[in-house]
Amino acid sequence: MPVDAFSALPDPARAGSLPDLVERLRLLKVWAGDPSYETIKDRVNAAWVAAGRPAAELTRRSTVANCFQADRRRLNTDLVLAVVQALHPDTGYVAQWRQALRVVGGETEAVSQVRVHDKLPQELAGFTGRAADLDALIRAATAGGTVIAALEGMAGVGKTQLAISAAHRLTREHAADRVLFVNLRGFHPDQPPADPAAVLDGFLRLLGTPGHRIPHDLPGRVAAYRERLTGTRTLVLLDDAADPDQVRPLLPATPNCLTLITSRRSLTGLPPVTRLAVGVFTPDEALAFLTAALPGVPAGPDARAAARIAARCGYLPLALGVIAGHIGKTQGWTLTDHADRLDERHHDRRLDSAVELALDLSVQRLPTGRRRLLRLAALHPGQDFDAYAAAALTDLDLPAAKAGLADLRADHLLQPADEGRFTFHDLVRAYATTQTQDQDPPSVRREALTRLFDHYLATGAAAMNTLHPTEAHRRPRVAPATTPSPDLSDPDAAVAWLDTERPTLVAVAAHTATQGWPGHTTRLAAVFFRYFRGGHYTDALTLHGHARHAARTAGDRVAEASALNELGVAHLRQGRPQPATEHLQQSLDLFREVADPVGQAHTLFDLGNLAERSGRYPAAVDYKRQSLAMYRQAADRTGEAMALSGLGVTLERSGHLPEALDCYRQALTLLRLTGDRRGEAYALNGLGELELRLGRYESAADHLHQALAIYRRLGSRTGEASTLDGLGLLHTRLGRLGEATGYYERALTIFRETGNQDNEAWVLNGLGEAANAAGRPADARTQHTAALTIATTIGNRQQQARAHTGLGHANRTLGHRDRARAHYEQALAHYTALDLPEADQLRTHLADLGAPEPGVTL
Repeated sequence: MPVDAFSALPDPARAGSLPDLVERLRLLKVWAGDPSYETIKDRVNAAWVAAGRPAAELTRRSTVANCFQADRRRLNTDLVLAVVQALHPDTGYVAQWRQALRVVGGETEAVSQVRVHDKLPQELAGFTGRAADLDALIRAATAGGTVIAALEGMAGVGKTQLAISAAHRLTREHAADRVLFVNLRGFHPDQPPADPAAVLDGFLRLLGTPGHRIPHDLPGRVAAYRERLTGTRTLVLLDDAADPDQVRPLLPATPNCLTLITSRRSLTGLPPVTRLAVGVFTPDEALAFLTAALPGVPAGPDARAAARIAARCGYLPLALGVIAGHIGKTQGWTLTDHADRLDERHHDRRLDSAVELALDLSVQRLPTGRRRLLRLAALHPGQDFDAYAAAALTDLDLPAAKAGLADLRADHLLQPADEGRFTFHDLVRAYATTQTQDQDPPSVRREALTRLFDHYLATGAAAMNTLHPTEAHRRPRVAPATTPSPDLSDPDAAVAWLDTERPTLVAVAAHTATQGWPGHTTRLAAVFFRYFRGGHYTDALTLHGHARHAARTAGDRVAEASALNELGVAHLRQGRPQPATEHLQQSLDLFREVADPVGQAHTLFDLGNLAERSGRYPAAVDYKRQSLAMYRQAADRTGEAMALSGLGVTLERSGHLPEALDCYRQALTLLRLTGDRRGEAYALNGLGELELRLGRYESAADHLHQALAIYRRLGSRTGEASTLDGLGLLHTRLGRLGEATGYYERALTIFRETGNQDNEAWVLNGLGEAANAAGRPADARTQHTAALTIATTIGNRQQQARAHTGLGHANRTLGHRDRARAHYEQALAHYTALDLPEADQLRTHLADLGAPEPGVTL
């Protein structure tokens, strides 16, 4: 296309996908006079050298050329921006490309997806060498005070394994009592560097901070993180850091805490740091490594063959590991043969670096199937994967996939993640990604990924059918798995699979939504909605946010309405009534537009829960009666039963006990006929709480324990915690206050872990009531104050009233009669506004206190 065909610069903001963005990059190259890739490479490197970037990080012509290839999974943001700058050095224009890369590449969500761990990765078997480096790290880490050690060096020198070995030694020697670990993805070829705010969110949860108490802003999270670490001896391992700005918020800055950092760059500008420049092996270390890795392989005619191999690999640990794996699988060759082969390859100038030399030699000698497995595994959008995912990508049977993964692991081409799971070193992933782009046509890659996404859909549907069989009609029809899948017929196995794969499912949803599989995204969301409702609200927001985007892309209004409904529920559970209302109302409007009665029934029910939470009981009853009518209209017996149970809850809480009892009994009859175990647990729990109010304690205990057993069997943490709350109230009424506190504390832990603020207020009030009954008014005051804070924040008037009542009782016991009176008056105002019978009890309490003293306030 002639240059004069362009009257304006290509606009990156108009790109709707990565291929669109790559096409605009090509147009920009033509617009700029169509310089060669070599010229662009020289311009980029000149700018990077001027900025102080070391020679080891400069780019190559082939890497620049790759930026202009279509059908890429992800662009290297750093390099693309440098290319744009080289083609048109305008700051504002480069900024437009930066924003377009974030939007089109899905990085706004991707940076927030990160795995954090409270245990160290597995220590590498046969770790050798590095004795001086390891001793230096241990000395620095045990020097006392705040210790920060940075391991800096080029890719492949073994920084991560050195840091992991040091961390294991420190924990064995009791220099640390707790571990936090994260891969920051500073140089990952397919995923952006992790956002420090997302890492802190994960760390704070591991440290016991409830989800709703995690600040939204980065400075607030940093302060909360450092406060949590105060007084602890925590070892924080930050692997593969991109730059000082990514690291700085993650530093404990707390005495007795240790921080180990690995990075390819020099992390200047941090607080006092012990820096360890990690280089390649010494010749002696390299020889020791090869000797240990290759016992029994003859040297051949050249006694210095091992030294030649080490030298040709540049003494780089990653290259040596790959070469050792290759040599160990080659029968009949001596070390001299391998050394000669390396010399030949190097002489032909067929590769640019020791790592690529090692990888190419190792991969080219693999059987065809192993090479294909390596290439296609690099397509996986998650951080790690198992043999079933590998089988889906390659269309192999499970034994063949397992054998292939084991061989690639033995060849140092894959690394172990958790048990039975694998991950890539980022250099190997980059190599394998380039190989698959070069050797596998786009249609082959798309077929592989489609099989993978089908695998997650089919396996997930099997898990959900095990856990919630009567809700199968609410989930889309999913074809049975055509590739190997685990047996998830046991509920425990189904829950374990879901918990393990949750980060992967979110990553798959992001990929399918942005890379051309919108139908898979919406079906993933529809299959897994019940699981994510069970307490994984942050992930639910991400999953259903992608589903909403995908549904809009595909023009699927029913899927969009469903996604909006689930977004509303997630916001409701996290105590955000305004966005919950907005999403649920939009969902209801869409379901009405498409005349979907079951969809309307779902959303009306959730609007009823929202109204109930704010104390608008007449509106809540109305919404739930409408929901019940819609379910009956659609002949949805499972939905009808759930609507009856939910209506029973609202009627019971608003004081209409006989009607509530009738609803629960009707619901249980239907639920047992349909075999809906989750619904049965929900109804049993509600019935048990109603019987508590009626003083039928033996029957209440029986129903609550039945509900608890079912919820635990199904892995429903929210249901389990709700029932524990009911058992806490039961034991408070029975005077078994120690047991009551135990139930409440277990419930509180679950609600805090899942970020369920609404129910947390209920449990805190229960703990306060148990403390008051046990004669501990000061403790009661603390618990009710915490409940009042949450209930006020989220607008739950009934729990505000309950908290004020408890505070009135506590202050009365402590002798603060006028403070008690003020709280009773606040409680009375709320109960009167809610039209609840508790108002009469408050009038009695106020009458008992007598006249107030002048000038007393809360």
